[in-house]
Order: sequence, then structure tokens, then C-alpha cells
Amino acid sequence: MTQGYFITGTDTGVGKTIISVALMQYFKNQGKSVAAMKPVASGAIWKDGQLVNDDALFLQQSASEKLQYELVNPYVFEEPVSPNIAAKKHGATICLDRVLQNFSQLQEKFDMVIVEGVGGWLVPLDSKTDVSDLAKILKLPVIVVVAIRLGCINHARLTFSAINQADVPVAGWVANCVDPDLVELQENIQTIKKMVSAPLLSVFPYVPETNLNKIAGHFLF
Repeated sequence: MTQGYFITGTDTGVGKTIISVALMQYFKNQGKSVAAMKPVASGAIWKDGQLVNDDALFLQQSASEKLQYELVNPYVFEEPVSPNIAAKKHGATICLDRVLQNFSQLQEKFDMVIVEGVGGWLVPLDSKTDVSDLAKILKLPVIVVVAIRLGCINHARLTFSAINQADVPVAGWVANCVDPDLVELQENIQTIKKMVSAPLLSVFPYVPETNLNKIAGHFLF
């Protein structure tokens, strides 16, 4: 049976995409076929007559085989705003069933499917649903990307509190060291480790240039 993970974060811009791609590389190194989705994306440009998001393109390009963009990213909005605001502006409806259909197609074809959420855990998709509902319908264990920077302890605890209330399986969390000048970096990581019940899967050190094979080796599955 196909396995996979849902990647969320403590905020937007915490490194969900690079962690998702590194995780894809980790499983490809094990000989597995891998695909990824970013069901909803805000912030996009027109390229060759199509509206595309950079993160979704990175996920598309990192799959074991070429996939149609619409399969990877069924909902994309040009404005870099919360999806509920963008969808309302364009008169669009984000349908979770459509996302599930795309996910099911990938499940049938690949050993592993990585799904990256948009923003943080409680980012609204419309007036009634948010990212947490997306994770629930896909029934994937969640990996939380925590950007290790000032305020990360609070953000991590709040995120895990919300995830626990949602009663979804949690695979663990990743410490992404985005601030090379953070005071007491290791103490921040250890404090979060003590205060959340989910296991720490990886610590990604700050690096100016990304080497996917190198950072894929940091996972502790």
C-alpha cells in the first residue's frame, strides 16, 4: 500500500518545500518511486500561458517521473495571500474531493506521496475549512517543519496543540535552522524536544546552498 506524509509548518516561509524535496530524495535513495503534491498554493507567476507556483514546480520536478502540473497543484492563486482571501477574490471554491482524487491517482502509481500544505496548520481555505481538514481527508501522518528562530518554541507548541486537538497521526517534526545568528540555537531545539511528544526526525543545519543528498541523510526514520 502506498505510503506518504503530510508536511505542515509552524508558519509560512519555514522551509516546507525544501524539507519535502529532501524527504523525496531520502525515499528515492531507498529505491522507491516518489511523487508530491501542493494542493493549494498562493503566490504564482504566468509561465508559458499557465499560472504556476515556484514551490509546486520544485515538487513537480523532483518526482520520479514527469507529472502534469495540475495534478501536483490543482489550486493556484497569483496573489501571495491566504488562500481563502485569494479564492474569494476570484470566485473560486477549493474542493477537497478534487484534491483527494488527484492524491488517489498518485497513490496508485507511486510508492510514496509527499503532500505539502500551504502556510501553517490552521491557514483557512474558505470560511469552513482549513489546512487541517486537508490533512484529515488525505489520512496521512503529519510532519511539522519548525523554523528554528526567535519565537520558535511558542510557535511549535501552539502548532502541536492544534494538531493534537485534530486527532491526526503525527510522524514527528523537523528542526530547520534558518537563522545562523540565533542565540542558543541548540537550547531552543532541546526545549521544543522536551515540550512536544512527537519525535524529532531531523535537524537541518543552516547552509547557504542546498545539497539535497546531503540533507536527505539527516532524516532519522
